[in-house]
Amino acid sequence: MSTTVTDDLTGFVDTARTWLAARLPPRGDAARRSVAVFHDLPPDEERALIARIQDWLRIKYDAGYGELTGRYEEAFAEVEREFDTPGQHELTSVSTALVAPTVQLFGTPEQRELLVRPLLRGDELACQLFSEPSAGSDLAGLGTRAVRDGDSWVVNGQKVWSSGAQFAGWGELICRTDPDVAKHRGLTAFLLPMDTPGVDVRPLRQMSGGASFCEVFLDDVRIPDTLRLGEVGGGWAVTLATLGFERGHSGANADLGGGFAQLVDEARRLGRTGDPDVRRVLADVWVAEKVAEISAQRDREAGATGAIGSLRKLAWTQRLSLVSEAAAVVLGPRLVADAGDGSFRWTEHYLGAPGYRIAGGSDEVQRTIIAERLLGLPPEPRADRGVAWKDIPR
Repeated sequence: MSTTVTDDLTGFVDTARTWLAARLPPRGDAARRSVAVFHDLPPDEERALIARIQDWLRIKYDAGYGELTGRYEEAFAEVEREFDTPGQHELTSVSTALVAPTVQLFGTPEQRELLVRPLLRGDELACQLFSEPSAGSDLAGLGTRAVRDGDSWVVNGQKVWSSGAQFAGWGELICRTDPDVAKHRGLTAFLLPMDTPGVDVRPLRQMSGGASFCEVFLDDVRIPDTLRLGEVGGGWAVTLATLGFERGHSGANADLGGGFAQLVDEARRLGRTGDPDVRRVLADVWVAEKVAEISAQRDREAGATGAIGSLRKLAWTQRLSLVSEAAAVVLGPRLVADAGDGSFRWTEHYLGAPGYRIAGGSDEVQRTIIAERLLGLPPEPRADRGVAWKDIPR
């Protein structure tokens, strides 16, 4: 990196820190931070949380911090973690980090004007309408149908695991538009206003207690062709782009679900720092976090993209599981029985962490991508390769 760029970045960080300090209090100690992976809030409280995050997005955007790129985006995020922000929610992350860049990449000028700035600024919220009950890991096998009818498309089907769909104004929707070609080639993407007649959103209760995920039923939903995202039959490229953004974004906020700082605080509070098993698991978490930090820096400096995101996403989900295991060792029975001392909050992490082994593609999918695209191993046998979607047994 040139000296000029380094100096510019240092000056940027100093300016950003001063700007943030004028608007936010310093971050509190680790003991008081949430360790939940998914929210467990009543609907009105969850909506209020999202509204606070939207307000903060607008403040940042209007100050020039809403469309940063490269090292400057990472540098701002790192400084921002020093302060007490309104929090985070899957829907706002999906809107700004996944859907907005996808629309920027594939959208028409009108679509970009309609959504990119509003999504980044927090004025609009968008969910993903990808997975289906019978098309999760095999996402390309999805069956929600969109049939052309003049200048519109009529959509029928069901989606599931759509985070924040009950609060979203828009959805990035992937549909089957041609059942007579191979499954990857017969898909088309759309931008769906969630208040369109025929859209029925039903929140799903998760084992962690909250209802962040939703199933979405589409019954004769009519979408104008002007809201088609990308080419007819080009939906798989749109899908891969969004998933690439998702995998690259996974774990970007190291605080999601808690980690070493909160665990070591619990161990000290309970007088367990001398226990060899506790010291071992704390060391494992610390090492995992440092490796992730160094890997992220290396990726940024190398401009790494593509399949490397699967490697980082897999490492992140493994780190979440490691934190769960460490919490069980540190807390013992307090993990499953509320002792009234605050440690029972770790159940929200323990029960929520497995969800990210599925989100953005399961661990098994990530391993397949790593094997084939990074390691160059022979591809897995696929009986449906080249077979028309309608001829694939179900």
